[in-house]
Amino acid sequence: MAEKYYLDIVIKKEKLSDGNDIFVAYCNSLGIVSQGINIDEAIKNIREACELYLEEQPEKYEELSASFSPLSFFIIEVKKNAQTAGAIR
Repeated sequence: MAEKYYLDIVIKKEKLSDGNDIFVAYCNSLGIVSQGINIDEAIKNIREACELYLEEQPEKYEELSASFSPLSFFIIEVKKNAQTAGAIR
């Protein structure tokens, strides 16, 4: 039976230069990025990219967790300071 590994993936909706949406998938565990025209395609593409990467570098499996541990994910708010908003440093 094949051993399972879990990778943390973040998907962010971004805009292309032509104004169309694209979904960018980041695998933080391996430092790999892929994309898709929708979330399902982005997940499919990042999974394939990760599998190909690990096929070429199987030693990277040692850095991955073989058991699932929940991640902490937070969204924070930052405010633009009106006094420094136009300043170039």
